[in-house]
Amino acid sequence: MSELISNILFIAELLALIYLGSTALYIMVFSIASLFPLKLRKPIDFKQRRFAVIIPCYREDDVIVEVAKDAINQLYPRDYFDVIVVADKFEKKTIDKLKKLDIILFDEHFEISTKTRAINHALRQLPDNKYDIAVILDADNLMEPYFLGKLNNAFSYPYTAIQAHRTAKNLNTSFAILDAVSEEINNNIFRKGHAVLGLSSALIGSAMAFRYDFFKDLMKDIEVVGGFDKELELRLLRDKHLIAYLPDAVVLDEKVQNVYVFAKQRRRWLSAQFHYFGVYFIPALRALVCDRNLDYFNKAYHYIQLPRIMLLGLLTIAALGSLFFSDTSFQMAWFTALLFAILALLFATPRKFYNLQTLQAIFTIPKGFIYMLLALVRMRGANKTFIHTKHTYNAFQIKKHHKKEVSKD
Repeated sequence: MSELISNILFIAELLALIYLGSTALYIMVFSIASLFPLKLRKPIDFKQRRFAVIIPCYREDDVIVEVAKDAINQLYPRDYFDVIVVADKFEKKTIDKLKKLDIILFDEHFEISTKTRAINHALRQLPDNKYDIAVILDADNLMEPYFLGKLNNAFSYPYTAIQAHRTAKNLNTSFAILDAVSEEINNNIFRKGHAVLGLSSALIGSAMAFRYDFFKDLMKDIEVVGGFDKELELRLLRDKHLIAYLPDAVVLDEKVQNVYVFAKQRRRWLSAQFHYFGVYFIPALRALVCDRNLDYFNKAYHYIQLPRIMLLGLLTIAALGSLFFSDTSFQMAWFTALLFAILALLFATPRKFYNLQTLQAIFTIPKGFIYMLLALVRMRGANKTFIHTKHTYNAFQIKKHHKKEVSKD
């Protein structure tokens, strides 16, 4: 009996090592790739494309007016872009302020509020054949002044979809710093690193741009509560459309400021991630074998991986536990996997975050890990329920941070 239990424990540890170790190796490969320059193509034409900048938002009264004002001030010909705000369940005073701006406003009260529903509503109402490119932003996003111009140049090549560089607008709490670092790590591993090796960038849900007619047609039958960006990228990659990454086109994004919002947001993301793995992994595996569609399979495989904070925490626990419960070969394997994970995160972290504030924020990682575990336990069904992350970072903080970033550059 004891031998049977020993064999079961051996197999369980081996499977756990394969799962966590392969994830550490995976992010290590792309983290190293991100250290190499991404060769951006020079534009082959300077045609001015028409943009529909769509901002779906739900009860974002605190931020949307300033965001809309900022959006219409793009340094791009004003006749060539429209800012479209889909305002779901907003206060009347906010709607009145938005009506005074040079934007297209849809004042809606959807019975069931979702991002896809808001976007599709805008696409149905907007005139056909007016736009070349659709840009999707969140209600807190701020485009850098030349953002549309950079997208315009990039779309001179026949890209179908482009993910821009989303980065933090606020670093005002330890969790905001951790969230900002996490965003940049993901940018380097899952966007730049993938692009350097010839694979598609991961979509984020905002700061995304698509060929307008293609996007409108693609969105017609997409109605999901959570993770619509994952649905988009899987359909794009299934049909062999490359998702390009444009690191010099920057959009500022509000980072979560406390552990409770952090956990709620990650719960939604985790639920969507594992849902799409279950739906798409077998078709993606079949596409890899039958059609050599590595991009599609890579994306489906990515969805079974744990977030970096959970990977680091579990590998640390496993490595330390192996000193007491495992033989030497397992100990070496666990500590090697942990080393790979640590190095991958270090390589992918931008140098500007190597400072005292980040070091202080690191001490909140154990708290974040615990809340992530709780989110994992409670994630069932989260992708079927609308979970809203409210944004509150005000205009003065935005402008102050934006000026700091420009001065650093």
